[in-house]
Amino acid sequence: MSLLRITSSAHSSASSQLWRLGIFLLLSLPDSKGKAIWTAHLNITFQVGNRLISELGESGVFGNHSPLERVSGVVVLPEGWNQNACNPMTNFSRPGQADSWLALIERGGCTFTRKINVAAEKGANGVIIYNYPGTGNKIFPMSHQGTENIVAVMIGNLKGMELLHLIQKGVYVKIIIEVGRMHMPWVSHYVLSLFTFLTATMAYLFLYCAWRPQGPNSSTRRRRQLKADVRKAIGKLQLRVLQEGDKELEPDEDNCVVCFDIYKPQDVVRILTCKHVFHKACIDPWLLAHRTCPMCKCDILQT
Repeated sequence: MSLLRITSSAHSSASSQLWRLGIFLLLSLPDSKGKAIWTAHLNITFQVGNRLISELGESGVFGNHSPLERVSGVVVLPEGWNQNACNPMTNFSRPGQADSWLALIERGGCTFTRKINVAAEKGANGVIIYNYPGTGNKIFPMSHQGTENIVAVMIGNLKGMELLHLIQKGVYVKIIIEVGRMHMPWVSHYVLSLFTFLTATMAYLFLYCAWRPQGPNSSTRRRRQLKADVRKAIGKLQLRVLQEGDKELEPDEDNCVVCFDIYKPQDVVRILTCKHVFHKACIDPWLLAHRTCPMCKCDILQT
């Protein structure tokens, strides 16, 4: 058999394998279900002494059921020691001169829907919910069905605590919330990394087949063995079908960080050895490409 025929055969086999791999990865990507994620620009102004301080940043994200509208007002806290506004009798310390105001509420204690409705019933023009302590500036689009037409955004804990301390010191803080940019879940950082990996792999294999048609070398065999080990390790990870009452279905639990979607009953999830939970359809392609947890970088081959 001639060298030309060997090269042609190698190219055909590699091309076929790459097409199958590409189709598998595309079908394994998380379904965005048409849900776009919209960031929120917060234009914050407050006065310290004779200085008027203004700060503008893309530091929030609109809730899934929030209207995408501009809203502004003075920032107001719930009265009392508890800042989560879960009690229907919660009042807000609104300054007398404020015609338009936004409620600043801590995450936790009850559903997002309840918090937002409590503030809306008291006359808030919008609601800003800041994340749990210890989460830094981590944010995600909240799910809050039944909140009518009130604007609701989430901001990180660090920014929320900064605003909270200013207001508790008597500083008059005003915020203008503007609609920012749209992001689709399927173009998240993780999926872009997956496509980058796939593109680099395709280019490498093409060049390898073109210049080394005589057969796989030791480096190729090691890569194949590593891929086989990763598939085997994935198969050993725990799978679970979510049922009503599972803690993952509670309103304030974190979403799947790969697709940003909430967990629902009958969802099939995979539990990594580091105890982090993801949708099976989201995490399997990720592990095949990276073999590490997208949250803590735990290597599934080293546990």
